[in-house]
Formats: sequence, structure tokens, C-alpha cells
Amino acid sequence: MNLYIEGRRNGYAEDQCGHTMTVGEMIGYLQDFDEDMKLYLINDNGYTYGSITETSFMEKEMEDE
Repeated sequence: MNLYIEGRRNGYAEDQCGHTMTVGEMIGYLQDFDEDMKLYLINDNGYTYGSITETSFMEKEMEDE
């Protein structure tokens, strides 16, 4: 079994996205899954998929911060 994160296109800027999980909330959520389960991004109702690796993450300040 694999775990998928649905990619959503909510807007063109962070402030258009509405609620999003915090890192702490995501860590807590993922603790319920087998740590060896593979994790993928799923886009376009399963038309395309993406891998997640260490290079998938980037820190960036929001423009209004």
C-alpha cells in the first residue's frame, strides 16, 4: 500500500490557499502510517504523479512576513 498527497491548485499566492497544515500537524498525522510506506503526490485526479525526496522541500518567507 502507498500513501498519496493530493496536489491542489488553490491560487497563485499563499494567501489565496486558505487553511493548510502546519509541520507539526503533518508529523502527527503521518505517525498513524507505517514508516516504510511510500509517499507520492497525486495530481489531476490521478493523471500525473510525483515523487517526494529530500530536495522536494524549500523554506521561503511569505511576502507579507
